[in-house]
Amino acid sequence: MKVDRSSWGRLRVTGGDRVRFLQGLTTINVEKLGDGDQAWGAILNPKGRVLSVICIARLGEAFGVLCEESLAEKTRALLERYAVMDDVAFEAMTGPAHHVIEDADDFWHAKLEHGAGDTPETDPVAERLRIHAGFLRYGADVDDDCFPFDTPLGRFLDYGKGCYVGQEPVFRVHAQGNAARMLRGLAIEGTAPIAAGTALTAPAKGSVTSSIVDGDATRALAYLHRTCWEPGGTVEVDGRKAKVYELPW
Repeated sequence: MKVDRSSWGRLRVTGGDRVRFLQGLTTINVEKLGDGDQAWGAILNPKGRVLSVICIARLGEAFGVLCEESLAEKTRALLERYAVMDDVAFEAMTGPAHHVIEDADDFWHAKLEHGAGDTPETDPVAERLRIHAGFLRYGADVDDDCFPFDTPLGRFLDYGKGCYVGQEPVFRVHAQGNAARMLRGLAIEGTAPIAAGTALTAPAKGSVTSSIVDGDATRALAYLHRTCWEPGGTVEVDGRKAKVYELPW
């Protein structure tokens, strides 16, 4: 399946300070990327909250920054805002592009390829795999109220890299091990629609961010409080039993 990404934001980053600039602004360890390598991460605010979810790829002597369409203008504005005294330039990259998605983990690891896709990202098959992957949609599954370690982005955090914007609060929570919530997968009994924002039934704490019917059940992403986020446990959503899964699942 070729999931179309033609409308996603793509920037080519060049200039003598390109490595230092991206290293100091994003959660990604840009210095470790070899030619052709890529990594997912985020741009954070100084308090460690997620402002944008991005993928950075090394393209020879340049870097490519990729983000979903809804984040394109915001991401470029963030890059330009921080590039005050840096020798960096940003050039929009356009044209048909897609990700080849065969299983859930491809959402996090597939490389962007030239040519139009044959499947819209809103297609139910693609959406089911996205939810199984825990692949984030900004404004739904993550926003500027979230820390990266609340989400699957936590898998990609490099706690050995140097300083970057928002690094201090992220490292402090990691060192103390006191995250309050985590995005998990839920397999919910029944096929009735579950609206985003639906709260888990007490005593569990959390709410659904995305969901889709999958066979005779409903698959969802939801933030769960630490008291109920253990994989294999059960919670209730809208009066229905749901099993908790670690992402990807």
